[in-house]
Amino acid sequence: MINRKITNSEGGKRLHRFLRNLMPNIPLGQIYKMIDTGKVKVNGKRKKQDYELVAGDELVLYVEESAYQEASIGQKKTKYVGVNANVDVIYEDAELMVVNKPVGMLTHPDQADQKDTLVNRVHAYLYRKGELDSPLFMPATANRLDRNTSGIVLVGKTAGMLHQLNQWIQKHELQKYYVTIAEGRLAGEGTLSGDLIRDEKMNRTHVVGAKTNVDKHGGAEQVKTAETRYRVLQTGASYSLVEIELISGRTHQIRTHFQDIGHSLLGDIKYGGKRFGDVNHQLLHAWRIVLPDGREFKAPLPVQMRTVADRVGLNPNF
Repeated sequence: MINRKITNSEGGKRLHRFLRNLMPNIPLGQIYKMIDTGKVKVNGKRKKQDYELVAGDELVLYVEESAYQEASIGQKKTKYVGVNANVDVIYEDAELMVVNKPVGMLTHPDQADQKDTLVNRVHAYLYRKGELDSPLFMPATANRLDRNTSGIVLVGKTAGMLHQLNQWIQKHELQKYYVTIAEGRLAGEGTLSGDLIRDEKMNRTHVVGAKTNVDKHGGAEQVKTAETRYRVLQTGASYSLVEIELISGRTHQIRTHFQDIGHSLLGDIKYGGKRFGDVNHQLLHAWRIVLPDGREFKAPLPVQMRTVADRVGLNPNF
């Protein structure tokens, strides 16, 4: 018989998924059978496969110790010795973290950078606080930003909160606002709704139109609808300060839509923008997020963005 107490970060995880992570070497069908035949009990009672675990639940598995050890081989181990734990935390409670990602940092590891990424720093930060309490659930980001886009990233510290954040995003119930400096003089507000297609090989996004070669049969599934709302905050001689509400969340959506209307983001040389001094990347900042429960979070503009805004005659007052 195996006894285990559900930790804080594991709260919110479905029973069958938790057991699948706990015992990765046995098939899911066998896990379902264990639950259905009463070989798994929570707080002394049988539960359904999709029961949502709560921190503090007492889990009992009626299996032999040797069988459990064999089934559990392969559980992930957490090691964060030497990993940078410096994170700009805007807000934190037992379930949610809101962090401010700097320019130049990846949200998640890729082939080029495996270690010093935002999510690894978050894990190292929580590890040092003693809050990485389970090898079966790792806190994760619900949204991601490009390497050179700064601003708010939401982190679910528990399985339940991560699921909630993902649900809000999928249902478009979470409001995400960005600030950027665009080339040219813009005025008023508007909505950009050009459909997008990705070229993964070139890591570029294109607005579907007359200049885009799209296979309407073989490649139709790659075309995605996208909606970007914008409001001009200030207009200078040659540049505009713009707030953007991201309705859909496609890769490079803002950069592509603004290039399409002839107002590329300042410094965004990949999408038609011109280098500005030593700035050769988009000046784009995820500055405000409003959750459906009414909580609102803001991230101050990066120093570089304020400096450039001042140089082009703009004066962000937030």
